[in-house]
Amino acid sequence: DMLHSLYPDCITIAEDVSGMPTLARPVEEGGVGFDYRLAMAIPDVWIKLLKEVPDDKWSMGHITFTLTNRRWKEATVAYAESHDQALVGDKTIAFWLMDKEMYDHMSDLRPATMIIDRGIALHKMLRLLTMCLGGEGYLTFMGNEFGHPEWIDFPRAGNNNSYHHARRRWDLAEDPLLRYKYLQRFDAAMMELDEAFSFQRSDNYVSLSHEVDKVIAFQHMRSKLLWVFNFHPTNSFSNYRIGTPWAGTYRIVLDTDDKLYMGQGRNDPNTKFHSKGEHWHNRSNFIQVYSPSRTAVCYCLEEDWVPIGDKIRKEINWPLLKDIFKK
Repeated sequence: DMLHSLYPDCITIAEDVSGMPTLARPVEEGGVGFDYRLAMAIPDVWIKLLKEVPDDKWSMGHITFTLTNRRWKEATVAYAESHDQALVGDKTIAFWLMDKEMYDHMSDLRPATMIIDRGIALHKMLRLLTMCLGGEGYLTFMGNEFGHPEWIDFPRAGNNNSYHHARRRWDLAEDPLLRYKYLQRFDAAMMELDEAFSFQRSDNYVSLSHEVDKVIAFQHMRSKLLWVFNFHPTNSFSNYRIGTPWAGTYRIVLDTDDKLYMGQGRNDPNTKFHSKGEHWHNRSNFIQVYSPSRTAVCYCLEEDWVPIGDKIRKEINWPLLKDIFKK
């Protein structure tokens, strides 16, 4: 309260594991007065799943419950990874997904392996789902935006006072020959989408958590966005019905499978999806979509569509191979 009196534009965020009520409510309501609280359970759940559970066994219900399990009207900052997960003794999400393959197969000059394809696909999906359902704010941790490998380790007796891992390799995302750039592009696209639709400040409604299909579907109500996440490792679904409260024609506004983000481009971005006025999953309408395996797609009404990613495409400085090898 004192900080807000002295610095009206400041933002305060509480790091608290106790689940203390009213931590992020105003003092005049009997709260502690923080603007946001950190969703500290989310990164722990992601790391636990990556460590202990094959992704074909992940529980969609458990994931959506963890991401949405917060008090109404207490603003929350969600994040997929932090220092607790990336410090010595543990690894970043990217390294859990791809491990030693990152040393030899993150170059565009050689074919990607199945491990790299899987890792990049899931890395995009985990971050996007966390941002969509986890809270009213989103936190990126020191290189998580481009899939930083390995871990952080400060000089200590156990590593012979080495500084080798006491750094972040920002240059990885800047190298045009490395695949880290695709993950960074996708992070920029997520931010662009939120700027356009403010979906983090919109109430969400989870209409589907299918444990067999490994599909999660939900809507952001004020921004009128429809999301479909297919975590199945092998199954893609044609004409998959997704309930929606809004009748109309839909278009894809963001697709993790876009080749701009090292996807396979299995969805045509120009496709239009027409709703049908029949109840489905407790929604008054539905659309039918193609949902490729290990992808997430965001749909919006045609009249609200904006070209997310076009700015990124225009800013890409495509290097010529002859210029690269001259260097």
